Amino acid sequence: KKLLKQQPEVETQLPEQAGGLECLILIDDQYAGTYRFRDTPRTDGLSFITHLSPQHQIQRTMLVSGDRESEVRYLAEQVGIENVFFSQSPEQKLEIVNQETARTNTIFVGDGINDAPALVAATIGVAFGQNSDVTTEAADVIVMDSSLQKIDEFLHISRRMRRIALQSAIGGMGLSMLGMLLAAAGYLPPVAGALTQEVIDVLAVLNALRVAIPPKALIDFTPGSAV
Repeated sequence: KKLLKQQPEVETQLPEQAGGLECLILIDDQYAGTYRFRDTPRTDGLSFITHLSPQHQIQRTMLVSGDRESEVRYLAEQVGIENVFFSQSPEQKLEIVNQETARTNTIFVGDGINDAPALVAATIGVAFGQNSDVTTEAADVIVMDSSLQKIDEFLHISRRMRRIALQSAIGGMGLSMLGMLLAAAGYLPPVAGALTQEVIDVLAVLNALRVAIPPKALIDFTPGSAV
């Protein structure tokens, strides 16, 4: 604005305004050019967002940012996110996460100090890198190399662990109930019943130990893939 007041004729030389940060270059108080800076989305962002729904049953993705509306909407369009919140303070981010968490399980991914309250409030908070001790302490999961593939791997690991835990718990209780019914009907003597219960306990523990032996591949997301 100051430049246009001093040199109104420069207005015709200026490029059309676009998103991002624009810096006007002056040489001897004369307009010489414009530098334009703008954030660009990760190259694997769109494919990862597309991958979440069919592979991990994530029904809704949201972009909650403290940046300007133009920049947030630009990034959201590039990665395929429809639900956008811009110019959000840490308190507003926290409120949004609390509202979503009251309805369903949530995963919040962030990398800044302003994300710390939301990381704590979400069902699972995932922090990228070690940008600050505050963020690291607030998160449940820390992805050291800021890789989206690591998030995909984490989701697969957590789902596999839950499945194995349910198998051990439900399977163990089911077999124990069956043993008690057989014992009550007189088909299983006391000593055999005690031994059977020990075998059931060992089987449940052995099944749980499968968590420590992961399969060769737990990642099905490849940057650039559609699903």
